[in-house]
Amino acid sequence: MINGIPAHPLWVHAVVVLVPLSALVLLLCAAWPAVMRRAGVALPLLALAALVSVPLATQAGEWLQEQVPETAAVERHTEMGDGLLPWSIGIFVVSMVLWVAHRGLFRRLVPNHADRAGTWMDHVASKATALRAVSVVLALVVGAGAVVQVYRIGDSGAKAVWQGR
Repeated sequence: MINGIPAHPLWVHAVVVLVPLSALVLLLCAAWPAVMRRAGVALPLLALAALVSVPLATQAGEWLQEQVPETAAVERHTEMGDGLLPWSIGIFVVSMVLWVAHRGLFRRLVPNHADRAGTWMDHVASKATALRAVSVVLALVVGAGAVVQVYRIGDSGAKAVWQGR
């Protein structure tokens, strides 16, 4: 409870804003390096905020489920809610990988040995366009999956609350 109101509907607003927003920013950063340069560390921080908001809403929802009569619609909504966490983790992981790659931290983490010509890192560096394409595809997959799941969960929650009233 927050100020006498169940916390679940309040936390849900954070999820509904942060998850699609982080998916959109991820896609923009993956597709356009200039956007990634401007976003910087804000991308993984936004994805982390979205990721943290999901279990908060889920836990508050499980508490709320114990307070209301059990119905098939409430049970369906609860089960669907558990399906958002993997998508949010995906957005966060892809955001982190994109940010680390953009910052060139892979090169700093892997020692550069002059005697190892053609190392994996050199190969990756020479394939920037292919990497961008892969990152756009990954961003589309996890972003679309997360947004669709947010919609489905929200729709089932609205039906659980309002259907038949």
